Amino acid sequence: MGTEGGGVAGVMATRRGRRPAGGGVQLTFEVIAETLRDQIHSGRLKPGDALPTQTALMREFGASSLTVQKAMALLKQDGWAVSRPGKGAFVAHRDHADDLDGPETDAPVGGTTARVEALELALAEAVQQIADLRGRVEALESGGVERGR
Repeated sequence: MGTEGGGVAGVMATRRGRRPAGGGVQLTFEVIAETLRDQIHSGRLKPGDALPTQTALMREFGASSLTVQKAMALLKQDGWAVSRPGKGAFVAHRDHADDLDGPETDAPVGGTTARVEALELALAEAVQQIADLRGRVEALESGGVERGR
C-alpha cells in the first residue's frame, strides 16, 4: 500500500521533471536525457545530428515509450534538441559557451511552449527595465535641469 502511494506521488511529481524533496535517485527519463546531453556536450553528437530513435533508446535503457518521450521533451524544452516532423529528433544548434542557461537565440525554432514562455519572460523583464530607466531619466531631468543650466 505504501509503495502505491509513493508511486502515484512519483508519477505526479515527474510530469514536470521534478521529484519529491530528498529524492537523490534520478528517474529513468532524467538518465536518458542526461546521457544524451553528455554525448552532445562531449561532441559525440554534433549540432544537426540525428538523435537515437525512440525504439533504440527504449532498447538501450529498458524504458517504456512514455519514458523516452519524457526524456526527449525535456531535451527539447531545455534547447538541446529539436523535432523535424516525419524525420525525427536532432541535436539543436547551440552556443557551447552557454550550456546551462537554456536555448540560444540561434537555436532552431520549434514553436515549443517552453520557448515562447522563455521569450515572454525575457520581454517582460526588458519592459520592466525600460520603465525603470525612464523613471531615472525623468528624475534626473527634473532635478538636474536647474543645476545644469
